[in-house]
Amino acid sequence: MKKILMTICILMLAAGSMQGQGWLNSLGNKAKEKAKEKVEQKVEEKTEEVMEKGFEAVEKGTKKKSGEEGDETKKAKSENEESGDEDDSAAKSKNTKTAADKPQQQKLTSFTQYDFVPGDKILYFEDFSQDAIGDFPALWTSNGSGEVKSVNLAEGKWLHLNGEDAVYCYTKNIAFPDNFIIEFDIIPDEEYQYGITLTIYEDNPSDAKEINDDLYPGLRGLHITPKKDGWETKGYAPEQDWLTAQAAKNPVTIEKSNHVIVWIQKRRVRIYHEGAKVLDSPTNIYAGTMFNRIRFSGWDAHSWPYITNVKITSAAPDMRSKLLTEGKIVSYGIYFDSGKDVVKAESYGSVKEIAAVLNENPDVKIKIVGHTDSDGNDALNLDLSKRRAANVKRYLETEFKIAGDRIVTDGLGENQPVAANDKPENKAKNRRVEFIKL
Repeated sequence: MKKILMTICILMLAAGSMQGQGWLNSLGNKAKEKAKEKVEQKVEEKTEEVMEKGFEAVEKGTKKKSGEEGDETKKAKSENEESGDEDDSAAKSKNTKTAADKPQQQKLTSFTQYDFVPGDKILYFEDFSQDAIGDFPALWTSNGSGEVKSVNLAEGKWLHLNGEDAVYCYTKNIAFPDNFIIEFDIIPDEEYQYGITLTIYEDNPSDAKEINDDLYPGLRGLHITPKKDGWETKGYAPEQDWLTAQAAKNPVTIEKSNHVIVWIQKRRVRIYHEGAKVLDSPTNIYAGTMFNRIRFSGWDAHSWPYITNVKITSAAPDMRSKLLTEGKIVSYGIYFDSGKDVVKAESYGSVKEIAAVLNENPDVKIKIVGHTDSDGNDALNLDLSKRRAANVKRYLETEFKIAGDRIVTDGLGENQPVAANDKPENKAKNRRVEFIKL
């Protein structure tokens, strides 16, 4: 380009000079025309060259935007990256890493379910419904004070264990089998510190006591203490060290109704609370212990909780054999809140056993029937029993993938009692769910 401009300038000066010289007019005109033609040709060629490069530049720019880069562009980009600042290159490299490229530290988690299955026999039940508000319960005794009350946090009647350093003993013996489940509801008050202790023990026949306030009553036994920061158990026997176990998982919640489940299987103790197994001790009880008494106690504990729904059942029936050979299972392990139809988490073990029977025997169909006690309105009880049965079916379908066409449901309310509705234990026997083979 510079050479062309220089040539044009020279020619223009030459042309101006020629115009001042008459004797060169004719030669000048010819030379001027020739030079002009030459210049125009050069200008045209250069213009075409510039335009072609311009179009190429535009085309390359368009390709770059659309993600298509020419070889020259790629080369230039590569050279630029190689010669660029190292810190900048490192930053670009860091930014191009994805989450998948980075190693992820997985957090350890574990899973557990309620695996206990209450038996088909209720050995004992107490909800204080036969006692008047303000009275001490008729079938219990104490060396301190206590009172049946209602509370705003939960339905039913509750025994307030409000005596200082007191024991609360059930007055009758209970024939515990080797394998049983004991359950109770507890509301710890705001003063609850070290926990109230549930003790099951073998009474000493030569020193039987209606009110046994010994620290370790009877011949042998087991202390179970739900504390606000965990759980503690102590198996004891004469002249023997304690068999202790402790756990911190899912402690009882202050000023809330807590449902505690203890499964005793010979020497093994398992405790369940809030949807999980919280303690499992394989040798927590001395061999040969024959439980027959139950009490609650607090020693310098500053613990005055409320308790109700104390239930003892036989455990782990052979549900598969019963359903297939006898054609019927009576379950006390399907849990609902009072007056409600939603299946609670504690029901998992019992429903799982039914699901196992159905999975192992794909041709078997069943009927689920709900039953209630006689408390309340007859029509409402009938409707509640039907809704409960329907929700047990839904639980089998959703949790265990049992086909719905293998299950029919019904509810009979209070119309088919298995015991007189005259006391808490018998009413508890009537509140049941039956599984009938079709």
